[in-house]
Amino acid sequence: MARDVHLLPKAHLHLHFTGSMRTSTLLELAETYGVHLPEALTSGEPPKLRATDERGWFRFQRLYDIARSVLRTPEDIRRLVREAAEEEVEDGSGWLEIQVDPTSYAPRLGGLIPALEIILDAVDEASRLTGVGMAVVVAANRTRHPLDARTLARLAVRYADRGVVGFGLSNDERRGLARDFDRAFAIARDGGLLAAPHGGELAGPGSVRDCLDDLHAARVGHGVRAAEDPALLARLAEQRITCEVCPASNVALGVYEKPEDVPLRTLFEAGVPMALGADDPLLFGSRLAAQYELARQAHGFSDEELAELARQSVRGSRAPEPVRRRLLAGIDDWLAS
Repeated sequence: MARDVHLLPKAHLHLHFTGSMRTSTLLELAETYGVHLPEALTSGEPPKLRATDERGWFRFQRLYDIARSVLRTPEDIRRLVREAAEEEVEDGSGWLEIQVDPTSYAPRLGGLIPALEIILDAVDEASRLTGVGMAVVVAANRTRHPLDARTLARLAVRYADRGVVGFGLSNDERRGLARDFDRAFAIARDGGLLAAPHGGELAGPGSVRDCLDDLHAARVGHGVRAAEDPALLARLAEQRITCEVCPASNVALGVYEKPEDVPLRTLFEAGVPMALGADDPLLFGSRLAAQYELARQAHGFSDEELAELARQSVRGSRAPEPVRRRLLAGIDDWLAS
């Protein structure tokens, strides 16, 4: 009988802030603040999205922005983070690196610095309440000016001792060249932060290569399109660059037609380290453990291979050494059970 993937210790390295919200919380906060939600956010089913064209991506961003608009007070932020941590416990995650652009929350929370401090305080509180280790990846928006990214990078470095562990670059990778953000990533790396930009999802393998060449990425958000380039796969494997692969998200956004098409096997067998992620459960309908179940059901991953995926997620994380050792030992125990 197959082991329960919810009990498999793992790390979660690709979860967006608003996208981590429970649907029930979204509905409750929308009612509280009088926010009208489109049916795509209230039906209980993941919205039908195809972000491979500009119109589809715009629709995805619009839904995300509407959902974010219900987060208005520090208590709303604390609730979202606490509930995200509770979901991680349910899914067997012992370490979460949640990704956030504080610019998006600053207008309602008193500015950029107060917004990040509120988020970091919420992360610290949720971690103590639930026992899940947690940290923050501050992400710049690829569609905004690179100078904004530099501001965020300096801010992220300033809070490196308060729970910020990485610097990312999100939104539509087809807009804005990676090299336009090289200075922001240099600031982040010089400050000791991990470079983890998005690449290789909506755009092809060249997008991943740009992340490596221009931003010196140590992890790549998504990265699945690297499967189309054997030389790039070999480079990722040799340099031990972890790809944060989000299978359900890839299908929901139309990058691949069905779960079986996501190239998990190709990356795994090429030796590319992977950390499975849920991306935006609010919009895509499944959380972390479901990604491991998808690897099992759609790609035939054995329990031994699922355990290795979990190990790769831990090794690719910025978790403190005691947390890493505990999670890796727990993975061995899961296999031995």
